[in-house]
Amino acid sequence: MIIDRISNTHLYEHLGQRIKRAFDYLRRTDLASLSPGRHDIDGDMLYVMLSQYETKPKPQGTWEAHRRYIDLQVVVQGTEQIGYSHVSRLTPGAYEAGRDFMPLAGDGDFLTLTAGTFMLLFPEDGHMPGIAVGTPSPVKKAVFKIGVE
Repeated sequence: MIIDRISNTHLYEHLGQRIKRAFDYLRRTDLASLSPGRHDIDGDMLYVMLSQYETKPKPQGTWEAHRRYIDLQVVVQGTEQIGYSHVSRLTPGAYEAGRDFMPLAGDGDFLTLTAGTFMLLFPEDGHMPGIAVGTPSPVKKAVFKIGVE
């Protein structure tokens, strides 16, 4: 897991060609002006999902992980907390291959993301996105799905 400001994305481009392409797209695209939904960059190997939602209280959150994708989560507008825990510290549920979704149970640490920050989550990184900081509030977020080889 990596958390940082968008202005520092150049520090992580060596992590892979698709990660570099995602960061290039992030830096040159006005995400705030994109409509919600899926926007393909390289088909199923690299795309971004834009969503707008209201953050939720921590008890309503769900831990998750993915096997086929790295998540690059970027807060475009608003503030949210994202829980983090290595999957080895969580109890796995049944993996849903069609959704690339592994539900998890347990506890972790919570980090606050504001507009202009990102979190890069690898398959071993359990996470709980969309958690309110204080009271629920609106958020616009981009989640880049970066295919792993």
